[in-house]
Amino acid sequence: MQTTHDLLATHPFLAGLAPPHLDTLAHWATRTALRPDSRIFAEGGKASGFWLLRDGYVNLDVHVPGRGDVVIDTLGPGSVLGWSWLFSPYRWHFGAVTEGPVLTVALDGSGVRASCEANPVLGYELTKRFLDVVVKRMQATRLRLLALDGAA
Repeated sequence: MQTTHDLLATHPFLAGLAPPHLDTLAHWATRTALRPDSRIFAEGGKASGFWLLRDGYVNLDVHVPGRGDVVIDTLGPGSVLGWSWLFSPYRWHFGAVTEGPVLTVALDGSGVRASCEANPVLGYELTKRFLDVVVKRMQATRLRLLALDGAA
């Protein structure tokens, strides 16, 4: 059975991260299993951590007035879920719901933030990786909302 450290080391989001940084993150990591059709977090709620998806799928949604919650992206194995824990005011910009059973490694946001403040090299490395995720998610949202507007 793989250790949490092993799961972090083999996850694509953390590829190439220095072993001491993986050790630090492993301290804040927990294996989690999420049930099908579970809301992991809601748009606007307090952001407290992130998940590295190992198996299964999660739908990201955004509330669109007159349309309700609209799925803007689906994340699968190898993806990272949640970046709002890193940036003040620590509120979710999207919602997330499992599509079926999902296996993850969950990481505590406040613990990881404190570790990043104590170790600026780790902080810079994670910030670069999460900013790449932010850009991709915002582009996916823009394209999905444009498609919805065209369908109206």
